[in-house]
Amino acid sequence: MPLARSFSMTSLSGVLPQWDEEDLPVDDLLLFEVAWEVTNKVGGIYTVIQTKAKITVDEWGENYFMMGPYYEHNFQTQVEACEAPLPLTDRLGDAPNVIAHFHEWQAGAGLILSRARKIPMATVFTTHATLLGRYLCAGNVDFYNNLGKFDIDREAGERQIYHRYCLERAAVHCAHVFTTVSQITAVEAQHILQRKPDVITPNGLNVKKFSAMHEFQNMHCSSKARIQEFVRGHFYGHLDFNLEKTLYFFIAGRYEFSNKGADLFLEALSRLNYLLRVHKEDVTVVVFFIMPAKTNNFNVESLKGQAIRKQLWDTAQGMKEKFGKRLYEALLKGEIPEMNNILDRDDFSVMKRAIYATQRHTLPPVTTHNMLDDATDPILANVRRIGLFNARSDRVKIVFHPEFLSSTSPLLPMDYEEFVRGCNLGVFPSYYEPWGYTPGECTVMGIPSVTTNLSGFGCFMEEHVSDPAAYGIYVVDRRFRSAHESCSQLTQFMFGFCQQSRRQRIIQRNRTERLSDLLDWRFLGRFYVHARLLALSRAFPDKYEMDPMAEGFRYPRPYSVPPSPSASLHSTPHHSDAEDDDDEDEPYDEDEEAERDRMNIKTPFVLGGVPGVLLLSVDQAPPEGLD
Repeated sequence: MPLARSFSMTSLSGVLPQWDEEDLPVDDLLLFEVAWEVTNKVGGIYTVIQTKAKITVDEWGENYFMMGPYYEHNFQTQVEACEAPLPLTDRLGDAPNVIAHFHEWQAGAGLILSRARKIPMATVFTTHATLLGRYLCAGNVDFYNNLGKFDIDREAGERQIYHRYCLERAAVHCAHVFTTVSQITAVEAQHILQRKPDVITPNGLNVKKFSAMHEFQNMHCSSKARIQEFVRGHFYGHLDFNLEKTLYFFIAGRYEFSNKGADLFLEALSRLNYLLRVHKEDVTVVVFFIMPAKTNNFNVESLKGQAIRKQLWDTAQGMKEKFGKRLYEALLKGEIPEMNNILDRDDFSVMKRAIYATQRHTLPPVTTHNMLDDATDPILANVRRIGLFNARSDRVKIVFHPEFLSSTSPLLPMDYEEFVRGCNLGVFPSYYEPWGYTPGECTVMGIPSVTTNLSGFGCFMEEHVSDPAAYGIYVVDRRFRSAHESCSQLTQFMFGFCQQSRRQRIIQRNRTERLSDLLDWRFLGRFYVHARLLALSRAFPDKYEMDPMAEGFRYPRPYSVPPSPSASLHSTPHHSDAEDDDDEDEPYDEDEEAERDRMNIKTPFVLGGVPGVLLLSVDQAPPEGLD
């Protein structure tokens, strides 16, 4: 076949040098992306499409179109109305220059009809989670050990989703290219949908990089201070633990008790509490469960705690002003005042009343809201089972916040991103998680996290990072270990984290934040490019063909492992935890290690098990310098 012009998949992702836009075949193509979540925030696919939009527009310009359901409110608040820059496809005639990418079974009807009507376009179908798999796992089925044993048609029929399952499966088999978001979901799709994905398309994020490498450390410090204010109020009267030696763990997401791993997390917290007490550790762990559930209002005791905290603050500020004025006047006279001359009897009475207000005859509440289903709520039921009631002797404290975070909340006035930045560890030991944005969001904010090898994110990190734990990504094995062994592993991860020094946690946050480049759409967008070009070569083999390119990637472990303290003040970031008394001597240079990591991250990596591609067009000349 004579070749006239070529372009590579990686050239559109910023890895190879760019050439003039008029030389790119993209100008001759139209891309349609179809999903139920376009301007319709009902799940994680919305985040995928929203965060990926910028790099897709940078690549396709006015040749990129998104299609989804029309909801008036969403349309008015999320997009701007405008006239179509092109007559969609009329100008193309019968030219095979359209790529259509469909997400999930809701959009699958359009793909099936397009193929049935023989519309000349290349099609891609992405499943972010199989419909039946989600239903099976929600029913506490031993899913992964029985993937090859399910009677799929019967299972779908019993759950009254057979019609939707058939639509999903038909779309999968009609598409020129079938993709999914992770290796673990690829295994699931091969059994449930009877087709092996052609490409893995991991979910990315728009990563905001800071000019100063320590800026995210300072943001952690300020956000943590706001969480500490909440803790002071919530645990008033029982605040006998050192806030400077308190760590904040959290789990967040949809309230899927087993799928999100909340059951495993609670059992591991019980064991962690035991270990911290037995080893007489002076560390306290406050654990937040941010999962929306049915409530009727804030808990009165929780509101009271924040009111008392504010009252004490106001009292202290008033005393401070009075004390300062009297001290100032004494110093002007050249006197060193006695305490009795600065604070009178009324001042001591005010302080005594303030102390009396902090007396509490009940334990701090486990939940911040009044639960409608208190007796049967899975989290509360398990808290009662393991006996973590925020007693003074407990080194692990529980705070269940059954509502998404908001900066206007009277209890915890923080948005989600600010809250995450203030925590020390995100724990997401999911059983069913096709991708998992929560640990990814932690990573780009420099916060270590726990994930599993049953989540797409965990599989991705195990595949592309030689030592994830050294970078603050702890991967619990829930696929090849028993539940008891997985719980023990999670407990050891958390206990080891509690034993880290302040500087070790700072160093680990630096390493975690550097992994954010792996999750940026500027890198992960290449998987989508690969899927589209593969679809073109299959839909129109007489016009396009693929030529494999050898690529490989594995992010190496840091050269100074385990995490160690900085050897010089120059490379030590601003600190947010209390100073340690011990000096550790292991060498660590943040600047040197960061530079090595920056060089490593530039290496292209394997495209989900499928070789890189070169798309060859038969009627155009190659750009200068490309063979």
